[in-house]
Amino acid sequence: MAVKASTIAVISTAVIAAFGIGYLVYFDQKRRKDPEFKKQLKRERKKQAKAEKETKKAELATVEQLVQNVLNEIAQETFPESPEEKEKYFMEQVAAGEALCQQGLHNESVKHFYKALKIYPAPLELIMIYQQTLPEVVFRIVVNIMAVEV
Repeated sequence: MAVKASTIAVISTAVIAAFGIGYLVYFDQKRRKDPEFKKQLKRERKKQAKAEKETKKAELATVEQLVQNVLNEIAQETFPESPEEKEKYFMEQVAAGEALCQQGLHNESVKHFYKALKIYPAPLELIMIYQQTLPEVVFRIVVNIMAVEV
């Protein structure tokens, strides 16, 4: 009597499923009854939360430093006076910011977008455009710089 391939496949699948369910039951029992396992899980959660907190703190410090650097740079720069020069400068800054964003250099692009915002005649309109077109990270930093400067 020959055994069909489909029968072998069904039996194999059933055996694998039984082992999988058995492992899940074992893991659940261990999780529920082993106090050391619970302590280890708690330690891992605390360690992960601490690492996330440190990462956010470092990221915040980086953003604050970036904001200060951009503000210092803006304070030292002289902006064009005539409307034609302003338009040319605006286009150069926006193009440079977009190029840096496309390369993934978001922090470096912030400076250019803020310089463009600084000379734009209607900054609130430009902020609305930035909100729709810029990556969220860049937009938030530009808004933070604007808030700090005012």
